[in-house]
Amino acid sequence: MIVVTGATGNVGRPLTQALAEAGEQVTAVSRHAAVVPDGVRHVVADLAAPQGLIPALDGASALFLLLSGDLHAPEARPTDIVDLAVASGVRRVVLLSSQGVATRPLGPSRIAMRAVEDALRGSGLDWAVLRPGGFASNAFAWAESVRTQGTVAAPFGDVGVPIVDPVDIAEVAAACLLDDRHTGGVFELTGPAVITPRQQAEAIAAALGSPVRFHELTRAEAKAAMTRFVPPELVDDTLDIIGSPNPAELRISSDVERVLGRAPSPFGDWVTRSIAAFR
Repeated sequence: MIVVTGATGNVGRPLTQALAEAGEQVTAVSRHAAVVPDGVRHVVADLAAPQGLIPALDGASALFLLLSGDLHAPEARPTDIVDLAVASGVRRVVLLSSQGVATRPLGPSRIAMRAVEDALRGSGLDWAVLRPGGFASNAFAWAESVRTQGTVAAPFGDVGVPIVDPVDIAEVAAACLLDDRHTGGVFELTGPAVITPRQQAEAIAAALGSPVRFHELTRAEAKAAMTRFVPPELVDDTLDIIGSPNPAELRISSDVERVLGRAPSPFGDWVTRSIAAFR
């Protein structure tokens, strides 16, 4: 049985679906009640309090670990989840980490995630680490303004990074959970090309078949907006990356293709699948 944390999110949902379709027994874990695919067990747990994960891990052989905001909660002890996995008899963990662990290792969120990576490496479990860059699904933050005003507002309009489709992340995670060949791998996951916020707005407009205006925010404006839904310790980290990516953050990785045998999906594919959110 495979446990998927963050199972209702942009990565966890397609991962849960893919594993269920592959005939695996799956337990989907989320913070709130949710609809999951037929045949999938659902457990409500908050990873900021790791002991709540114990019922989900009962009988599990593998765990997909997505910490998200739970990494930064005041009471969080994310490395305890690795200990719980060992104690519960889990044999394999696939961790959704961050590209920034390697490219900006001194950021507060990167230090915390590195500690989880290190705990996993020292656990005696089979493991794989996924380090994606920016997510295509971050564009959902623009959905309301596109629907109501025909506008995308973002900072650094002409600075791009190779954002990755969450479905590509999910498919790589499934491969790492199911295939021993990927054990011990650290996979940097990017899209196939650098794309700027202005170009993302153009892709949304093309999929809608109607104009979308791009409005460039100042860094201060962007920070004020982001602090409403991003943990404060992540805001400056994120703005630093998207405003001034370093060479490692601009590099197109071959790891999606190496694992999946196909090129990573372009942003336009994600927009096409997700366009209902922008109408």
